[in-house]
Amino acid sequence: MRLTLRKLQLFCAIARTGSTMAGAEAASLSQSATSAALGELETALGARLFDRIGKRLVLNDAGRSLLPEALALLEQAQVIEDRFGGGAAMARVRFRLAASTTIGNYVLPSLLAAFREQMPQASLDVWIGNTLGVAQIVAGFEADLGMIEGPCHIPDLQVLPWLDDELVLVAAPGHALAVAAEQAPLSALQLRAAPWLLREAGSGTREAVEQALLPYLHHVQSDTTLGSSEAIKNAVAAGLGISCLSRVLVQDMIDAGRLRELKSELPVLKRSFSLIHRREKRLSDALTGFLELCRSTAAISSESRLRAS
Repeated sequence: MRLTLRKLQLFCAIARTGSTMAGAEAASLSQSATSAALGELETALGARLFDRIGKRLVLNDAGRSLLPEALALLEQAQVIEDRFGGGAAMARVRFRLAASTTIGNYVLPSLLAAFREQMPQASLDVWIGNTLGVAQIVAGFEADLGMIEGPCHIPDLQVLPWLDDELVLVAAPGHALAVAAEQAPLSALQLRAAPWLLREAGSGTREAVEQALLPYLHHVQSDTTLGSSEAIKNAVAAGLGISCLSRVLVQDMIDAGRLRELKSELPVLKRSFSLIHRREKRLSDALTGFLELCRSTAAISSESRLRAS
């Protein structure tokens, strides 16, 4: 058999980095050995896998077709090694997570701490961005598991409902609507006319907020978008407008008196956090353990809400 896992591993490294030099560094080989392995792979397959654009190597249609199959084979080989390597192999496992910003900043840290207690020698690489970016990274096999706070529109991904998150309306204490809300719950008309601060397109928070508000307001007036929810809550605290954000994000500033939760005639607004992975992905024992930890956290959170109600 002319195909080897090592050649496929080098092909994936070049595809990820865009050059034989960077791919060689990622695989701890010389550039000449990496170039030779790529040539042997292309000869074995009878097809060119990359187009050269300037100094970069870019996957062509044949390379794009091979990449998911190569990654799946490498992943399955790792599963076999872990399965027959016993506890030591489990401890050495490394997997990649991608999380949307609110989850990455406010939910994931405690999960990572709990997982580290369960598997102290396991390693994780975490990428944080908006929901669309997380879904694209998981779909492209660049992360083993994604954690998102908005809908997922990529059919190749398995979506696992995880946590319910409450969305709250907030303004600066001196904002006119904060003052008005002290007298009576705000109407849809008052909220519709207000200046809103929202996340950028592609953000799970933006999509969730629009899905929650538009059935009641029909239109959300927003002249300003910001690239992070942290920036939005600080802009709201500065009096630049109102917003609808996750309670886990704003509760600290509400408690500190820097934000005021707005009472309104709208019902309780909620969205779902979800876990995503490729549908065909084989879950390692370590990744399965992390998923179980996420589910147990969700169960504890649900019980806490029931006791509070």
